[in-house]
Amino acid sequence: MPKMKTNKSAAKRFKLRKSGSIKRYKQGTSHILTKKSAKRKMHLRKGTNVSKADEKNIKTLLNA
Repeated sequence: MPKMKTNKSAAKRFKLRKSGSIKRYKQGTSHILTKKSAKRKMHLRKGTNVSKADEKNIKTLLNA
């Protein structure tokens, strides 16, 4: 049986943390930034965890 391939689009979007949770970046940072406040853009820069409901599917894509 061959090895499972990592889904490359998922690998670019998600990172596995040491604790086992998955890090993702927030949406809304690529365009139409003029109408968004500086505070809103500042908070969008920070990463956050993937929800528990999606974790199993993403770990399968990442082969983690």
